[in-house]
Amino acid sequence: MSKIVKRVLNLIIAIIVCLTPLIAVGDSASEKDIEGVWQGVLKVSGTELRIVFKISQKEDGTLTAAMDSPDQGATDIPVSEVTLENGNLRLDVKSIMGVYEGSVKEDGLTIEGEWKQGGLSLPLVLSRIEKAIEIHRPQEPKEPYPYEAEEVVYENRKSGVKLAGTLTLPHSRGPFPAVLLISGSGPQDRNETVFGHRPFLVLADYLTRQGVAVLRVDDRGVGSSTGDFAKATSEDFADDVLAGIKYLKNRKEVKPGHIGLIGHSEGGIIAPMVATQSQDVAFIVLMAGTCLTGEEILYLQGALIGKAEGADDKEIARHRAMQERLFTVLKEEKDNAVAEKRLREILTEVLAELSEEEREALGDVEAGIESQLRNLMSPWFKYFLTYDPKPTLTKVKCPVLAINGEKDLQVPSKENLGAIEDALKAGGNKHYTIKKLSGLNHLFQTAQTGAVSEYAKIEETISPSALTLIADWILKETKGK
Repeated sequence: MSKIVKRVLNLIIAIIVCLTPLIAVGDSASEKDIEGVWQGVLKVSGTELRIVFKISQKEDGTLTAAMDSPDQGATDIPVSEVTLENGNLRLDVKSIMGVYEGSVKEDGLTIEGEWKQGGLSLPLVLSRIEKAIEIHRPQEPKEPYPYEAEEVVYENRKSGVKLAGTLTLPHSRGPFPAVLLISGSGPQDRNETVFGHRPFLVLADYLTRQGVAVLRVDDRGVGSSTGDFAKATSEDFADDVLAGIKYLKNRKEVKPGHIGLIGHSEGGIIAPMVATQSQDVAFIVLMAGTCLTGEEILYLQGALIGKAEGADDKEIARHRAMQERLFTVLKEEKDNAVAEKRLREILTEVLAELSEEEREALGDVEAGIESQLRNLMSPWFKYFLTYDPKPTLTKVKCPVLAINGEKDLQVPSKENLGAIEDALKAGGNKHYTIKKLSGLNHLFQTAQTGAVSEYAKIEETISPSALTLIADWILKETKGK
């Protein structure tokens, strides 16, 4: 699922771009030589991540900076504070709770220091480069668009949440079939922005050019939508989708009886939930949707992603055993305080078994444990862990298109597509299409291995083959009906 890959005690740093205003604080630096573009490489759990700092000096002498993580598709992350004293540089990136501290070498070409984030403390040597790495996303549409793009807001009255999004409408004469896009796990904006890609922007653009109206929405608590994402589960997100369907029904540009859902990853769990609750859902498209419990998915993910990251069988088995212990507590212990205590004991025990070198690599162990506990104890995770999509899929009666990338390591195609087909058959639904798309990963990009580390490096956002398949299927389902 689009951010379910958060493996327990995963050492890969998740850099999140926050739209925080850039605030610069620094000396009246006479050391103007610090200005420029600096790049280094973080080595984390077998993965290399390039980090770039762009430092400049304002007219009043204070320093300002922004940070890029090209391999995660993140650019211009605001550096909140920049200080330079006696050749010692500190870059405080509060939006992602990260800090870089380093010493500028006498030649002015190198800075030796450490990057600290989420309990980790990692060596990071920065070197001057001529210019920052450019991230190319050739599929992203540029204005002016050959269709209407309208900012909209509607309400989920049940939860008191206002949802903000973009409705794109073809220029041709309507009314049009319409789809509502449902994002994957984690707080997502209307474009499902991830690793520098905006898949829902590309998908909405393509479908609208083919004559389909598309509504894409910020998750509750994200962007311009209200509500508290941290307290929500998949059921709450399903309620938000129902509110979106109601909104589309009241738009004169939308053809009655032709409203469908496209769910990616966790969205592929939510779409069937909504389809069984609303007769207004004419069809659903499941993009890497799951048909296993969250627990089963996480075990599969852990093994596949661990192998892709270079872990051996022993490491994978150790990780699986730790998952089993943690998940058993979450499933069996109803008292949150007791569950948290037991989880903390397990995590502490696991950390105690690490070598001194491994513990040093973790940095602030307590901070790491607290971060994991927040994730494990969240309402969403506990719901996801035990939810079984199969019973719901057996109740889906509308047409279904289920697609998966053959190289998907987060929602493996073999186990999930087969289970989806079995569930639809068991429920008597004969109107479905199941497709495994060769060479595509979880984001439906053309990939070499399917590893998460490839996502940002691939320029393609969504394979044209996937876009064409989805559009053709929707137009066929809605034509003449």
